[in-house]
Order: sequence, then structure tokens, then C-alpha cells
Amino acid sequence: MAKIAVLERKCTGCGLCASNCPFGAIDMKDGRPELNAACKVCGICVKNCPEKAIIKLETKVDSVDKSKWRDILVFAEVSGGRLHPVSLELIGKAKELAAPIGFHVKAVLLGEKVDAFAQELRHYGVSQVAVYDSPELSFFRADAYAACVEDYIQFAHPSVVLVGATSLGRSLAPRLATRFHTGLTADCTKLELRENTDLVQIRPAFGGNIMAQIVTTHTRPQFATVRYKVMNTPERSETAAGEILSRPLPKAAAASRVTPVSITPVPPKKSISDAEILVVGGRGLQKEADLELVKELARLLGGDWAVSRPLVEKGWAGNERQIGLSGRTVRPRLIITCGVSGAIQFTACMNGSDHIVSINTDPDAPIFQVAHVAIVGDLYEILPRLIRQLKEEQK
Repeated sequence: MAKIAVLERKCTGCGLCASNCPFGAIDMKDGRPELNAACKVCGICVKNCPEKAIIKLETKVDSVDKSKWRDILVFAEVSGGRLHPVSLELIGKAKELAAPIGFHVKAVLLGEKVDAFAQELRHYGVSQVAVYDSPELSFFRADAYAACVEDYIQFAHPSVVLVGATSLGRSLAPRLATRFHTGLTADCTKLELRENTDLVQIRPAFGGNIMAQIVTTHTRPQFATVRYKVMNTPERSETAAGEILSRPLPKAAAASRVTPVSITPVPPKKSISDAEILVVGGRGLQKEADLELVKELARLLGGDWAVSRPLVEKGWAGNERQIGLSGRTVRPRLIITCGVSGAIQFTACMNGSDHIVSINTDPDAPIFQVAHVAIVGDLYEILPRLIRQLKEEQK
């Protein structure tokens, strides 16, 4: 790990470092440079300092004994009075990763009166469910939740910790990774586990232009968040297995400095992530009114409609209708894309669909690489014909 340091005894306050920094990461205060959070440790300021007053410090990380960190832990999220489905998807993936190297899969569950959820998790093949049950955990407080999960990690020493990339999970996971001075990869689309227990965390990077493989080689545990609908949900076994371990509330959780003033439940909203059939409009649509073709086809099929990012940027639809890294991940039984080119930011969030039908005038469109049925043609000719045929069949 590297960082930039300023040697005050050498600094003359010339300001060249601040003027040459491409990230605006250096502020001149009282004639002296101070680095802010925008610093990328690129080293340009080091090269441009005439007095050699700015240096780049490299710190060596000592490797942990990986043999002392075993098994895979899944944070089982309870929110809105239900077990979030992403928790089951993570358990399914964890079992797949754990089997070849002899790891067990464990879960940690937090909340108030969550016994029923703990019993349900036993039907999905976890070896242990650690339960922190207390009125103090009746709603999400980041410091209290982090203290509980940290307590169990210190007890169980899991090699890998998987967290759903929900609003709650995205708040919790970075706090945990910071406490253990280890790495965290967000929004993973694929996970692999090497024989040496290193977790290969794969996710789109640089605007989706490449698929990055990130490995935490020196520290444990290894943290990763995964979106809902990216992994497969395992089959529920009729037989319950695994133990339930009740854990006492840590003192740090009980001493939370967050006090609720009022709690207003947010009404549940229909999400495209839950749709079994989706019709998607893309850049190929010429005007906003043409979205009615997409909506009409979706209605006739008994499904829902969605869009790719360009249509959200045009203001034709809200972000809740967007499929992609900055929108939603979907896994319907059937998805029909209309005029969608198929950038990796889009396909990474829908390529797990059971049946993909794509319509595009470009025979070389990237979307055809993931489509099960590729239709090369004009959506303005194909969609009206589909709509007419469906209306005739439904008479």
C-alpha cells in the first residue's frame, strides 16, 4: 500500500505540485501543500517537485496465515420483515465455491425475533447460523450491525465473507473491511475460489470496458458484495441441517450512538428485478413516444418493461427501469431487447436470463453474443407485427 508524504523541511511552497495535480488532490494552505481525499497516489506531484519535498511511501503488508481462516460466511439480511432473497443466492454460490476445497458455509443473522428466519436458513445447507437477536437490532444501525458481524468474524475466522449489494449491505460491508484492514470488491458478477483459498472477484471496470479480476492475496477475510439476481437460488431441502448458534450482543453494539427519532416504513415497490418477462427498449428507439411499443408488447406478454442507460439519460424513463451497472440486475425467464446494442455494462446485468431474444438492425451488435435468439431487423417492423399477432391470439 502506498501513500504520498510532504517533507516540510524541504518544501518552499512553490505550488507546482498543486497546479500539476490532474485530480485536484492538493490544496495549498498557509503556503504548504495538503493532500485531500481525491489523491490517487499517481506520483505526478513527486516528479514535479523541484525540491524533492514530496515522496511516495511504500508499505509492505505482512501475509496472514491463510490456514487459520476457513469457510465462507454469508451475511443473511433481514429487512422489511423478510429474509432478502439475495441471501439465499449467496448461500447457493458459497456452497458451490466451498465444496471443492472442503470449506463449510455459515451464515450470520441479525435482528429482533429472527428465530423463524434462522430455522429457514437450515434448509439451504449451511453448517451454522450465528444469531444475534436483540431489540437493539430491530432496525439497521451501521455501527451496531458492524459490531455484531465483526464479533462473529473474530470468533469463526471465515476466509470469505459475502454480503448482498443492497442498501444495507453497501453500508455494512465497507465498515467491516475497514475494521479488518482488508479488501472489498463491490458488485461482483462472478466469483471463483482458488485452491489456496484466494477469492477471485470478477466485476466490470473502467466503465464496463474490461472485466477485472481482483484478488486479496495478503489479508483475510476477503469481502465481496453481490447484486440481487446475479447468482442462482439453491433448492430448498425438506430436511433442516446445521446448528443455530445464539451469540450475545457485543458491548459495542449496545453502546451504539445512533438513536431512532421516528421510523417510517417505505411502501414496497414493484421492481423489474422480480419480473419473469421483460421487454427492453434501447438506443434504437427514435423518440420517447415509441416506448409505447415496448410497453404494449410487455403488457400483452404479461410482463414488465425496462430500458437501457441511454434512454434514462434522455429522461424517457427513471433509473428504477434501467438495466445495467448503474441500474438493476435482472434474471427473468424471458427478456426481449429492442434496439439495445449490448454494452458490457448492460449484458453483465441480464445475461443470466433463461431466454434472451434480441432485435437489432446491426448483425454485429454485441447483444447477439449473449442472445439465444437473434433477430436482425427493424424493431419498427417487428414489434407491430408481434403486437398484432398476440392481440389476434388473445381474442
